[in-house]
Amino acid sequence: MPSLPTLTVLVPLLSLAGLFYAAAVDETFPQGCTSTNSLCFYSLLLPITIPVYVFFHLWTWMGIKLFRHN
Repeated sequence: MPSLPTLTVLVPLLSLAGLFYAAAVDETFPQGCTSTNSLCFYSLLLPITIPVYVFFHLWTWMGIKLFRHN
């Protein structure tokens, strides 16, 4: 498993590469990003998903901490 700093650099680079690939290959590039079988869709979804997951994971952890100390 790669370390967190490696993943922090690798995930955006892979997403950007996927986005550039979709822009170069896909004929319906801007409108094709809404289709779930498009590489463009997932290259835009992945960088958004990770911070949202971290935020809600920390939110849940904080809620558990506050609940235990009350």
